[in-house]
Amino acid sequence: MNMTFKLKLAAMGASLAFASGFAMAEEETIKVGVLHSLSGTMAISETTLKDTILMLVEEQNKKGGLLGKKLEAVVVDPASNWPLFAEKARELIEKEKVDVVFGGWTSVSRKSMLPVFEELNSILFYPVQYEGEESSKNVFYTGAAPNQQAVPAVDYLMDELEVERWVLAGTDYVYPRTTNKILESYLKSKGVSESDIMISYTPFGHSDWQSIVSDIKKFGSEGKKTAVVSTINGDANVPFTKS
Repeated sequence: MNMTFKLKLAAMGASLAFASGFAMAEEETIKVGVLHSLSGTMAISETTLKDTILMLVEEQNKKGGLLGKKLEAVVVDPASNWPLFAEKARELIEKEKVDVVFGGWTSVSRKSMLPVFEELNSILFYPVQYEGEESSKNVFYTGAAPNQQAVPAVDYLMDELEVERWVLAGTDYVYPRTTNKILESYLKSKGVSESDIMISYTPFGHSDWQSIVSDIKKFGSEGKKTAVVSTINGDANVPFTKS
């Protein structure tokens, strides 16, 4: 079992043992909600997470489970539909009576679910980097914020590879926009001129990259070393990378 998941299990054990609002003493198992998109534009990213959680639940059960109980995974498909994340979260908590949920991949899905977890005082483990600017006692934010991931990456590209021009390409939602706003301000504070920063946003599921990639190539052909910092999400990454 990898160390990250061990830490998550330890945190989950602590949260289940001490957090108020959990009445699992009489239950035969600890029910774990798995709330990842198995269809739609985000399935390319989230299906693997679902499979990994199921594998690790099985592995943990072979070791005797957690807190003396077996883990039972309950899987639902929010289908890359942001409002449906909230509906499925409520279904898992109220109908399926899960004790904890592992789910989400985008900040827009997390923000859709958050009011449900706070209302019902349940716990969400969110597995990926996020933009910061949010804190909830009902969420374990297990990924990095921009100052822990994006800014150090830019520092490396600038200091070690001597990059001078920057393309900030992202999917059009809160995480890329917030991260790129932070990066744009940071780059300018390091002396990068506005003319050396290109910012581009596209919708989820975008597939026609010819024009945008052409603009990026033109931007990078003006004599300065150029880097693309991508916050593109979901299956749009496949045609973008190929282009």
